[in-house]
Amino acid sequence: MISKSLLRDSLVAGIVVALASATSPFAVAQLNSGQPQILSTNQTITPLAPRGASFQPLNPNLADNPTYTVGQAVTTVVSPDKKTLLILTSGYNSVNYSTGPNAGSTNPTDSTEWIFVFDISSTTPVQKQAIPVPNTYSGIVFNPKGTEFYVSGGDNDNVHIYDLVAGLWSEVATPVSLGHLALANPALGNYGGIGLITPPEAAGIAISQDGTKIVVANYENDSISVLSNTGSGWSKTAEYDLRPGKINPAQTGVAGGEFPFWVQIKGNDTAYISCIRDREIDVVSISGAPSLVTRIKVTGNPNKSVLSPGQGHLYVAEDNSDSIAVIDTASNTLAGEISGQSITGAAAGAKSYGGAQVNSVALSPDGELLYATLAGQNAVAVIENPSTPSHAELQGLIPTGFYPNSVSTSADGKQLFIVNGKSATGPNPQNCVGLTPAQGVTCSASNQYIWQLTKAGFQTLPKPQEWELKGLTAQVLKNNNFFRGLTPQQTAKMAALRNKIQHVIYIIKENRTYDQILGDLPVGNGDPNLTQFGQAITPNFHAIASKFVDFDNFYDVSDVSGDGWPWSTSARTTDVIEKEIPPNYAGRGLDNDSEGTNRNLNIGIGNFIQRYEADPLDGADPNVLPGTANVAGPDSPEGGQGEGYLWNSALAAGKTVRDYGMFVDIARYNLPASLSFLNIPEDPTAFQDGVQVAYSTSPALAPFTDPYYRGFDNSFPDYFRYTEWKREFDQYNASGNLPNLSLVRIMHDHTGNFGTAINGVNTVELQQADNDYAVGLLVDAVAHSQFKNNTLIFVIEDDAQDGGDHVDAHRSTAYIVGPYVKHGVVDSSRYNTVSMLRTIEDVLGIDHLSLNDVHATPMVDAFDLSQKDWNFHAVPSTYLMSTTLPIPTAAYNSTVALKSMHDAAWWAEKTKGFDFSVEDHLDTEKYNRVVWEGTMGNKPYPTTRSGADLRANRAELLKSFREAQASASANDTNQQNSAAAPADKGGN
Repeated sequence: MISKSLLRDSLVAGIVVALASATSPFAVAQLNSGQPQILSTNQTITPLAPRGASFQPLNPNLADNPTYTVGQAVTTVVSPDKKTLLILTSGYNSVNYSTGPNAGSTNPTDSTEWIFVFDISSTTPVQKQAIPVPNTYSGIVFNPKGTEFYVSGGDNDNVHIYDLVAGLWSEVATPVSLGHLALANPALGNYGGIGLITPPEAAGIAISQDGTKIVVANYENDSISVLSNTGSGWSKTAEYDLRPGKINPAQTGVAGGEFPFWVQIKGNDTAYISCIRDREIDVVSISGAPSLVTRIKVTGNPNKSVLSPGQGHLYVAEDNSDSIAVIDTASNTLAGEISGQSITGAAAGAKSYGGAQVNSVALSPDGELLYATLAGQNAVAVIENPSTPSHAELQGLIPTGFYPNSVSTSADGKQLFIVNGKSATGPNPQNCVGLTPAQGVTCSASNQYIWQLTKAGFQTLPKPQEWELKGLTAQVLKNNNFFRGLTPQQTAKMAALRNKIQHVIYIIKENRTYDQILGDLPVGNGDPNLTQFGQAITPNFHAIASKFVDFDNFYDVSDVSGDGWPWSTSARTTDVIEKEIPPNYAGRGLDNDSEGTNRNLNIGIGNFIQRYEADPLDGADPNVLPGTANVAGPDSPEGGQGEGYLWNSALAAGKTVRDYGMFVDIARYNLPASLSFLNIPEDPTAFQDGVQVAYSTSPALAPFTDPYYRGFDNSFPDYFRYTEWKREFDQYNASGNLPNLSLVRIMHDHTGNFGTAINGVNTVELQQADNDYAVGLLVDAVAHSQFKNNTLIFVIEDDAQDGGDHVDAHRSTAYIVGPYVKHGVVDSSRYNTVSMLRTIEDVLGIDHLSLNDVHATPMVDAFDLSQKDWNFHAVPSTYLMSTTLPIPTAAYNSTVALKSMHDAAWWAEKTKGFDFSVEDHLDTEKYNRVVWEGTMGNKPYPTTRSGADLRANRAELLKSFREAQASASANDTNQQNSAAAPADKGGN
């Protein structure tokens, strides 16, 4: 249970800390330095706050790239003699050559995962080695003698073996194959894992006490592999499928054993496997042929685990429930759970908001203290009496770096070693490419793609004394905005707004930065030199930002779409997403499970026959992900599994909901010719033609999803998404029963599919203009409806990864339109994705979703209760004149048709081989460079990561920008004319 005295003392200390910071704000810190840093989440990290703490990035000391540091540190492990610490990365970690003849292209030697070896025999850890490993997924373990260690090989489906050779750790044998890749048949969509186009993924790894057996969790195969060492080396000797229906045909179609991630071995014969999707620990005997002993159900998603010194208890970190399961290994039963509120220090209440993300655990040498990493709160919890869950008590919280993944202790328990996976990114102006080869090389060599800027950290500190933990706990709570609240005036304003607004339309778009779209506004902190889709292409977004509020300090919390959709719909991610997405974006296997599909299968449909009928590509095996459990879904505050989304909260509050394109199965869009009979065609009049184009991946949303509204598909114009939305909106306007919450996906600013795009919307400029006009038309429709005075429209990008920004790689566009929204102002308050969700919740009067939005400040300064009147008229960009979209000529403000810099054939050739079927299923970094090349002409790009405030002297800045733009355009024209002129053959 939570210590009331600790909470009280921490709150008092927190008030002191908050007052001190209010009068002496810290300066902007150097990125990933350990100094106080504000994150895109609006949380603050202070890893150097503990007495004696040190913090450092992880540098493999590459001869060709000495300043390079890695990202996504995930696991720490200490050798049996307690003198060596290993740190393992599993993430993006893909780097381009920065200099030399190959500058700008991928450096395959450096683009690996890493094992860092530290000597911890003295107080200060000393880095001894950095060992590259091609791929891995969290798994690393020493043998009991400390003479070897083993690393799971991720999607390489193997196990690496390392031994000491001449005082250095080296790989001493060929990796042991686990055999799943050998069974793959890509021609049939079988990549070796269970699911659609899913490769295997070797994850957690453990070794028996006698050192003769290794067990590997096969994350994407719902199985374990057993390796044996008979003295001549290691080899695979058994494979055991954990699914009930595979063990016993009588249990066909019963969920269990899915997404095994972590494993511990008690003694020599019993393995405990964390199966994330089914929230169970599978106990397997490995004394002979593997066999199931029992399945132990737990509350949350079981993650990493640790055995007590005597192996009598297994402690399991649980995401979603933010708790720790305590398992009695003598009886193989659940002894109890250390509750989330006891771990996080959250104020006691009737509801338990998630988001702390308890993702790993470690014990003090005597087993009396349990340390748990709270990845979502950037902290480590220190817990007393862990073996008796009902009497477990929080000693305090320790601040860490961004997203801690693992903690270990020294031999005497007096030192803590903590690694975190992420960092603040800062500006990324060179996330681009130039038209000339020289510009392209320089840009890609900058390594400014968002995942390349996201770095890991290594924190070391003395174990804090109990009296120190009070102040550190207060610091953690302050860092996570626990002491932040609304003023009485703000509370009153939001309450009044709630009484006036009955409807919210929430639009999610794709992947743009503030500078990319609005950098050329006459107001705000925009850099026009980074503006690729300015006024001429996006007149409606410019009009909205100018007529209403320009949010020039708004940040998408997420890094990419893979975590952007969870943040945009549930105000948090889960640890599954945080672990899966970075390696997935680097092409290291794993699937994007963030929008209701698991392994690319529609688990929103639980019945396997109905699932097959909706999408035959999913297959008809009743033992493949049975049921509707979503491995990556967030829980609701009431504990509803996978029910922590915005629409769940609205429905629970008795609100009505309608979904247009969010959480839709898109597997049958844009299929190859061989599967054309399964393809759902791009049909602009799907309703009239009776063609279902949308199958929901959310059981909760399915009854409220428009089956005729097309989901993510770059071949399909947003204009027709608008017309389908408008078809239903006209009915609501006639009947007066518009849903309280409308979820609308308008996604063509993602761009792609240039060779198959319909209606001539087939260049980047046209697709951006199409997106702009569709949103503008929706706003226009509401402005001229009976819902004009009681409806607010919120527009957001799910992430900002696809462009440069001079302030931060996460800074993006956001819009609020409707009654009581201020007119013609710039709001530079530091808002983010969670701020917008909190605003929607408060306006609708529905419950919050997580610890993040509970403590967020709504965008209250954007509203003026006296500003009821508003209007809007959508105007299409004249770029769209070249398309066959049915836009009346009279809708345009000009008869001068602007043309894309390159035609569809150029774009199709430049992106040949790119997979635009799902968000970011391509080399996004490379695509960003192509987009710059195709839209910016012979324009040099800025190279300074300035973070400058450009709000002042906008007229002068824009004048200089336009003059440079005109000069560059003239140069382009001259070069084109020169290239087109007949060659001088002489003799004239």
